[in-house]
Amino acid sequence: MSATVPVISLTDPDAAAKFDDAARNVGFLQIADHGVPEEVIENMLKVSGEFFARPLVEKLRFGPPSPAINRGYAAKGTEGLAYSVGMETPPDLFEAFNLGPDDVDPQSALAKTLFFAENIWPLDQPTFRSAINDYFVHVRSLAHRLTELFAVALELPRGYFRTYTDYSTDTLRINHYQRGAVEGDPLVGQFGMGAHTDYGIVTVLYADPIPGLQILSTNGDWVDVQPERGCFLVNLGDLTAEWTNDRWRSTLHRVKPPAPGVTRRSVAFFHDGNFDAHIECLPTCTSPENPPKYAPVTAGDHLMAKLLGPRTLSKSTHTIDTSADRR
Repeated sequence: MSATVPVISLTDPDAAAKFDDAARNVGFLQIADHGVPEEVIENMLKVSGEFFARPLVEKLRFGPPSPAINRGYAAKGTEGLAYSVGMETPPDLFEAFNLGPDDVDPQSALAKTLFFAENIWPLDQPTFRSAINDYFVHVRSLAHRLTELFAVALELPRGYFRTYTDYSTDTLRINHYQRGAVEGDPLVGQFGMGAHTDYGIVTVLYADPIPGLQILSTNGDWVDVQPERGCFLVNLGDLTAEWTNDRWRSTLHRVKPPAPGVTRRSVAFFHDGNFDAHIECLPTCTSPENPPKYAPVTAGDHLMAKLLGPRTLSKSTHTIDTSADRR
């Protein structure tokens, strides 16, 4: 079964209303006319493909010093995303490369936090850094355009979210799915990426038009999602669900195990807000008949509590699960 994921053009005068409808009813949508040049996307895919084609022993040189550092290479079988929602599964069948903004002053207070750790670059691959950074800057700009749309859709003052996202802990995760020639079948309950909701505000996802991604529908069925040409997939994270009192909800999603002989790529940009941002129910999303469902939370505390579980193959310590009633 395939899901109909609405396509919204950012040039559409009714984009905010259409975004609100999609966020309420599907939780995933597609963004067209996004302004990210095709050349920028292709260059990013080219250099990341060259990196993943390297021998594993070389890629492992670029791993992070600890699970709390969301940078560098993550090998296949070292994470389990379902742990972030309290489920135990075999490790996931993806490898990834993670990075954050590369334009932070190394002497600044931001650079001294875990959220803005220095990127780990394969400097022996000369074009990697420039191509990835170019893509990062473009999708970061797109994420800010989306939060401007949020304000309109939620009947808030224009620019409402700027003070929550002006030094956002943004992360780019480049995912690579490929079953090796000598690998056996997946274990029972093992996925390319286990079922999870995203943690932060909004995710901008490039994905190959190849089957793999599935979302949990409102009637409890897993349905396939593939982007249309020229579109980014966009979905909302847990912080937005809590912020909007479930008017907009983060959607549980997963990736099927890679099929033999098929390579699938996806690149997720996570826009997670300032690490010290105080997140509590928005004034337009509550009333005497609809009181706040979630306690206030600091964005960075929420993010770290979710992040560490999958990386240590243990249940995340953040107990709120905005998708619990759909599983």
